[in-house]
Amino acid sequence: MNATSNTRSIFSDRDTVMAALRQSMAMLNPIRMMRNPVMFVTEIGAAISTIYTSIELSSGGPRFGYFLALTLLLWLTVLFANFAEALAEARGKAQANSLRKRRVSTMAHKLVGEKIEDVTSDGIEAGDIVIVRAGEVIPNDGEVIEGAASVDESAITGESAPVIREAGGDRSGVTGGTTVLSDEIKIMVTSSKGESFLDRMIALVEGAIRQKTPNELALTVVLAGLTLVFLLVVAALPPSASYFGVKLDIPTLVALLVCLIPTTIGALLAAIGLAGMDRALRANVLAKSGKAVELAGDIDTLLLDKTGTITVGDRQATELRPVAGVTQIELYKAALLASLGDRTPEGRSIVDFSRRQLGSDIPGPVDDVRVIEFSAKTRISGMDVAGGHRYRKGAVDAIRSFVGEQGSRMPEDALRYVEAIAKEGKTPVVVARDAQVLGVAGLSDILKKGIHEKVTSLRKMGLRVIMITGDNPLTAATIAASAGVDDFIAEATPEMKLAYIREEQAQGRLVAMMGDGTNDAPALAQADIGLAMNSGTQAAKEASNMVDLDSDPTKLIRIIEIGKQLLITRGALTTFSIANDVAKYFAIIPAMFMLALPHLAVLNIMGLATPYSAILSAVIFNAVIIPLLIPIAIHGVKYRPVGADRLLLMNTFVYGLGGLVAPFVGIKLIDLGLAALGLA
Repeated sequence: MNATSNTRSIFSDRDTVMAALRQSMAMLNPIRMMRNPVMFVTEIGAAISTIYTSIELSSGGPRFGYFLALTLLLWLTVLFANFAEALAEARGKAQANSLRKRRVSTMAHKLVGEKIEDVTSDGIEAGDIVIVRAGEVIPNDGEVIEGAASVDESAITGESAPVIREAGGDRSGVTGGTTVLSDEIKIMVTSSKGESFLDRMIALVEGAIRQKTPNELALTVVLAGLTLVFLLVVAALPPSASYFGVKLDIPTLVALLVCLIPTTIGALLAAIGLAGMDRALRANVLAKSGKAVELAGDIDTLLLDKTGTITVGDRQATELRPVAGVTQIELYKAALLASLGDRTPEGRSIVDFSRRQLGSDIPGPVDDVRVIEFSAKTRISGMDVAGGHRYRKGAVDAIRSFVGEQGSRMPEDALRYVEAIAKEGKTPVVVARDAQVLGVAGLSDILKKGIHEKVTSLRKMGLRVIMITGDNPLTAATIAASAGVDDFIAEATPEMKLAYIREEQAQGRLVAMMGDGTNDAPALAQADIGLAMNSGTQAAKEASNMVDLDSDPTKLIRIIEIGKQLLITRGALTTFSIANDVAKYFAIIPAMFMLALPHLAVLNIMGLATPYSAILSAVIFNAVIIPLLIPIAIHGVKYRPVGADRLLLMNTFVYGLGGLVAPFVGIKLIDLGLAALGLA
């Protein structure tokens, strides 16, 4: 997007612009302005200049026109700075109003004991259990504890395609304000009134819980220090000028001060931070603090789940290979029984595949059984039949341990199958009955389209990309090589993820991770950036510092880009501002002393018409440059996936050189205009 389209898109919404203009006037309150030291000093200077202009008017002094022009320009500088922040806030408030329209009070079927009571959603508290049927709106955030349903989440995510939310897995989370399209689900509410994701998003975009990030605070302190230094310098000028026979009036001194202090970045700093948060929200990511968005730009190591992020996900069983001495039918029946306790898409695919292959030979109901639920920690599921067999299905090492505990071992042909399936990029899953390994299932998955290019872009940013998978090392190595990641963690458990993150952090690296399950919660809490899926469990969402409302596993890549763009924008405009101030010195300082010290005319390298026009031109440029930079502050400097050193050099050249050249060109053109109008 070019600068022209950026400007057009920002100022095209008349209501937003008018709201920002009204807010910029209200922000003139000195108590509010004190939060921005640079602009607070500018406002005080404008007020002092106003007083002297009034005195000049009442005394009929000849410099009233000059004083009036300076005073108006100083007030415009303050208003433009306020407008930049107010416009960023107004864009957020417009989004908040849109979200607020989606938050409506609805009827809910609350389960009280064995009875169902109809209550309004305002009366629902955390811990309540509600039943939501087809066509009804989910009253508040919660987790599905029984049933499965198709849910329309377009009110939150903007995506028209419905999604499946079901109990027992990592896709159990539901959001208040979304609509159930089919079936019936029982939900345990996890948030009370005013605490839902919609409420938190509204509060966030309205700035109610936005705090300055550490980097923003540090830069604010630096700008305040520079302002104080230049304030002391300007205060010392009148006696020095008096020695050379030059009398400096107060409005001119104020104009000098405003041109010397870093007003450009001071005016845009708050808008840059607000816009960064706004970009994250427009990407449908709820960041619990502005620090999280900014920190994303400094990430060194990125942990990505293989399934659903690097690969398409929902691996499907495509083959079952029996070992010697085991019939195909025998293996299908064992795989079916062993997978009934696995509610993951992979487990269900083995059940479906086995049923299709068995046809009429599907085993009938079995009495007195104990189902072994699949978990990410054990990576095994199964069924124990009273007085009968113990069926198990799981990862290679998990089944090896299971049969090993019974004094048996993996047969050679099973190991060959495991290796062959893994080399094909599939995931091998071993099926056992008692101490005997019966065969190996192959789960097929494919790389997501364009994932190799995305990983390459991330590596160009200087990030280490690590793939996390529960697969065996052979399968993991094949997928990792195809995706182009730096490394992988195979047969990963929650403890392994946590240990890896801590190891990276111990080496001074910042780590980002995404997850959606309860087993991901420890690692999400430990990571510097933890991105949880909104469709995931409550534990994962509470442990993370960001939540993706789209539940898109690749969103973490976008968040890192937003974070880096925020840092780059702040750095680029700071560089521009400092270079801009240096160039202005050559316009305003020679102008102040040229009459008393003619030899200083050699510093008037721009050939400005008169001292007064030089000062006016510098102050006009100082005010006008702020609104011209608002589109860049809000949309951000265009981010390119290159190394930090190259990016720093490129932006220093573009914005540093631009900051030096722009004032020379701009001030000279303004001076020529003043001269042409006879105002010089």
